[in-house]
Amino acid sequence: MENSYNGLFGISTEELDKIISEALRAGGDWCDLFFEYSLNSDLALRDGAVNTARHDVDYGCGIRVLKGEKTGYAYSESTRYEDLLAAARTAGSIATACPGIPSALKDAPVCTAKAKLDLYPMERDWAEVETAELVPVLVKLEKLVKEKDSRAEKVRVSISHNVRKIMMYNSLHELCCETRPTCDISVSVTFRQGNAIDSNRASRSLMAGAEMISEGLIEELACEAVKGTDERFEAKRPKGGQMSVVLAAGASGILLHEAMGHAFEADFNRKGQSVFSDKMGGRICRKGINIVDDGTVKASRGACIYDDEGIPGQKTYMVTDGVLTSYLHDRISAAYYKLPPTGNGRRESFRYHPIPRMRTTYMESGTDGSLQDLIGSVKRGIYVDSFTNGEVKIGEGDFTFFVKSGFLIENGRLTMPVKDINVIGNGPQALADIEAVASDLKIDGGTWTCGKGQSVQVSCGMPSVLVSKLTIGGE
Repeated sequence: MENSYNGLFGISTEELDKIISEALRAGGDWCDLFFEYSLNSDLALRDGAVNTARHDVDYGCGIRVLKGEKTGYAYSESTRYEDLLAAARTAGSIATACPGIPSALKDAPVCTAKAKLDLYPMERDWAEVETAELVPVLVKLEKLVKEKDSRAEKVRVSISHNVRKIMMYNSLHELCCETRPTCDISVSVTFRQGNAIDSNRASRSLMAGAEMISEGLIEELACEAVKGTDERFEAKRPKGGQMSVVLAAGASGILLHEAMGHAFEADFNRKGQSVFSDKMGGRICRKGINIVDDGTVKASRGACIYDDEGIPGQKTYMVTDGVLTSYLHDRISAAYYKLPPTGNGRRESFRYHPIPRMRTTYMESGTDGSLQDLIGSVKRGIYVDSFTNGEVKIGEGDFTFFVKSGFLIENGRLTMPVKDINVIGNGPQALADIEAVASDLKIDGGTWTCGKGQSVQVSCGMPSVLVSKLTIGGE
């Protein structure tokens, strides 16, 4: 059945089937097509003047052929039928160049999840928005930041938005089409107090239409951008060592994403590269802890009506009541484990083949009270309000994260602001050492992007959590 997406890409359903046949002619087991039309815009303001304005279109189709464990991939920036046939032949010849073990995809369990079709609210299409409408938004945000804190020396504000129209088709004759809107708005500030310099950043990213830009959002971002500046100028480096750490709700979920989430991705596990490869069905943390990767959080940066293999987005419990219950699967890994895919096959664009990737990763709320209850139970430790960059070793699970802002905890109270410290630990051990989980889950709305050879947009979150012991790199 023809639809508007067939018209957009200038290809009929009959031609799709012929392209699949050509791709499999050399003996491939599986083929899928990923068509993409992406309309992208960036606008940035620095020191009161527009210094970036970009508008472009990206367009093309990626063709994947599988033969056993081998993948052949080719893409074309043209969707002319003849060009796609040529790309199909290339992908097929790559996949079948050498003999491989039989593919399990044909006999893979069927995914029974149903797509939730209302995940990306878009009352106003970004294609209707003129650049001139957005300049006053950036000017106002810059002005608000400077009004709220006179120490704001340099302010950079930006808005990036895109609308991706996707059409997917495969050798099972499954056709999926959707339109994915995303907008990022951010503000970065450099503060000066005497000879001391500090910086902060606030951002929002939603898979939503232009209606997301509002007076309330601009006010929220300005307040977040100047929040905690006094404490960061006063902060000192504490004495390091092993101690209890309380992680704040929300953006601390980046530690969960990096130190644990990647190790739950099925490609690392089926290759034996993850520390969790032999722990399926085993207890990895205390009862009551549930860790989720969710493609169904409405308007979230990690929302997926369909993943990039045409599997409906769904909510996947990786850890259920403290027990490891699922990895994150694309079609290939799901077939290997003889399980239905979880909707985690994702790719950066039509130029890349899909691999298992996270969506919105978080720990569910616990029953151990509030953030104040957690802090009140600690004799000496660190409260981490936000992280910046970090490093993780997937195989061993070891991690190091730099703390952007936090406080020393002494006798159940927040005392000295701290800076220039690292939190060092091991993912599986940190999970096992979680003592308490508060009831204040927050999904962070920032502009998170995950890199794994290719970049995809994600989101993360968590409730406030008390870890009994982590190493603090300080004095």
